[in-house]
Amino acid sequence: MAFWPGVVVATPAHSGVGASLTYRSELSLAPGTLVRVPLGAREVLGVVWECPTEPPEGLTEAKTKPVAGVLDGLPPLNDRWRQLVQFAARYYQRSLGEVALAALPPQLRDLSHEQLARRLKRRAKAGAKTGAPAGEVADGHQLSDEQRQALDALATAQAPVLLFGATGSGKTEVYLQATQRALAAHADAQVLVMVPEINLTPQLEARFRERFEPLCGAGAVVCLHSGMTPAQRLSSWLAAHTGQARIVLGTRMAVLASLPGLRLIVVDEEHDPSYKSQEGARYSARDLAVYRGKVETEALAAHERCQVVLGSATPSLESWHAADQGRYLRLAMPARIGGGALPRLRLVDMNHQPKGAVLAPPLVAAMAERIGRGEQCLVLLNRRGYAPVLACHDCGWKSACPHCSAYRVFHKLDRTLRCHHCGFTERVPRACPDCGNLDIAPVGRGTEQVEEQLAGLLADVKRPDGTPARVARMDADSTRLKGSLEVQLATMHSGEVDVLVGTQMIAKGHDFRRITLVASINADSGLFASDYRAPERLFALLMQAAGRAGRDAAQSAASEMWVQTWYPQHPLFASLKQHDFPAFAVTQLAERLSAGMPPHGHQALLRADARTQQAAQAYLNAAAQAAVGLPHFEDVTLYPAVPLTIQRVANVERAQLLVEAASRGALQRFLSAWQPVLLASRSLPEARGLVRFAVDVDPLVI
Repeated sequence: MAFWPGVVVATPAHSGVGASLTYRSELSLAPGTLVRVPLGAREVLGVVWECPTEPPEGLTEAKTKPVAGVLDGLPPLNDRWRQLVQFAARYYQRSLGEVALAALPPQLRDLSHEQLARRLKRRAKAGAKTGAPAGEVADGHQLSDEQRQALDALATAQAPVLLFGATGSGKTEVYLQATQRALAAHADAQVLVMVPEINLTPQLEARFRERFEPLCGAGAVVCLHSGMTPAQRLSSWLAAHTGQARIVLGTRMAVLASLPGLRLIVVDEEHDPSYKSQEGARYSARDLAVYRGKVETEALAAHERCQVVLGSATPSLESWHAADQGRYLRLAMPARIGGGALPRLRLVDMNHQPKGAVLAPPLVAAMAERIGRGEQCLVLLNRRGYAPVLACHDCGWKSACPHCSAYRVFHKLDRTLRCHHCGFTERVPRACPDCGNLDIAPVGRGTEQVEEQLAGLLADVKRPDGTPARVARMDADSTRLKGSLEVQLATMHSGEVDVLVGTQMIAKGHDFRRITLVASINADSGLFASDYRAPERLFALLMQAAGRAGRDAAQSAASEMWVQTWYPQHPLFASLKQHDFPAFAVTQLAERLSAGMPPHGHQALLRADARTQQAAQAYLNAAAQAAVGLPHFEDVTLYPAVPLTIQRVANVERAQLLVEAASRGALQRFLSAWQPVLLASRSLPEARGLVRFAVDVDPLVI
């Protein structure tokens, strides 16, 4: 008897391939089975989505190809996982196979049946040696009243929980205790804990391993993120998929991991824009986590649920609004552990500082004082490199990237000009390429330059033991090599570094106990940006950065957050000074309501990449014109096509078209009707030169 499995493979939405491809099999294959199938001249990995006994109408055996092989030994991907993938593909307007295969570890596509069998055998042996049931809640972890109340509310909550906790209020301990309860309640329970960036995983992993490996075994905690090697990712995924891993820690990709026993999902720093993918399916891991919790709960018994916890000191306005509407349960933890105070905000009016000063003299003096007492300082500048641009002041030449509409950044350490968009790198020229002037100079400043200047300004400052002050830098450049991030974090925790200069990667989640002063030296860039989300992002970044100071209750009273600004009277700083996120949220939500912006309205972007800007915009405008008369067209507003802020990257021109609707449902219905039109519009004469298009639902940057 023949079977006709429908298999989804990794094809992008713009390829025009349907949801699944029909193959032929002599075996009945359960939905969710991983198989290898021929696709053109290649053999690719696919997921069986259905396996009927009759072929689709008009399809014969001669027109189909047989399944090349089945990945035996792996349990099928379950119904809840497939439902999650199907929702993500539909909501974010991507192909089913594109989302499904992106959720699987890349190395799984290349393993033979024998190689996979060997890996599963080794993993089964390791699981037999290390597996252990979770015990009761461990003693010795003193909880504050707020933590205890939050845990009690979590135990009975029937909706996703927004844990609104001040920095240092002990949200991580709540996650640990909630995890312990979930594992103790169910023998096969699994927990997913997500963080926005890879650099936050080492310290969180250490805490979870310390707490749970004695209870659940050495393989109980695994990580999933893009910084892992393909072999590590496959190993972690297999542990999660087979149920051997009880706890999975990861970045946004982990939301699509196969976790058959999922009972708790934690999204830490839920406001962070890193949870929204900017390529491929462009999904929001935070939103998919909420949906996944709902799907898992519906499959459980009536008295059970898969709880979702969204934690942040500065929640996204979407989540805050959902809590205002009663869709989320908001739990507040405003007090720091140990009763410590939040840092005092000090605004430095740069209008009254020496001209050209990168760091205000009072700030430098305050840092010197802290170093002399054995305390640490943190300096935030969200711009890496030595300077954003190198320029000739005689002829006006600037270090523009020949492949992008952006400047190459000057990196002094290796004397290079590096484009942070396409990666194009060249040595710094000895003289101006246009006029030969030898006096080409950096314009603006980055973390390298601030590190250098601080080292000079603090050269005579001594630590309590009489040794010179040490300044270090942490950004994407300094942590590029494997293991360098862990080394730098260790030097901070041990007190070897007195001043840490870095980008936003140092502002989130880290528990540096000795820091008592945090400084932001370029905060104004987000005050007047054209992006309506810029104030929200700036407020969150500054609040998160301030939260690194005074985490030791004994030092909290003297902790400070210094902000250098040319606009000290800006309303944003008034709320920041009071650490009053609710007041800030009320103001921002009122402004969004008057403008019909999210969360009060809903948006999607149609993006186009082409060989010329004219072709990109022509395709978008043609697609908009073809949308007239489609179902639900009257429910949306389509704006004219415009170039992106950085309109050329790697010699590809980029443009976008904004779609707005008053309701999410109206937007989704229109996008579904528009998708065939978008595919058909590629063949129009005016779209010649189009490279690709993509729909970005709920975009974060417009």
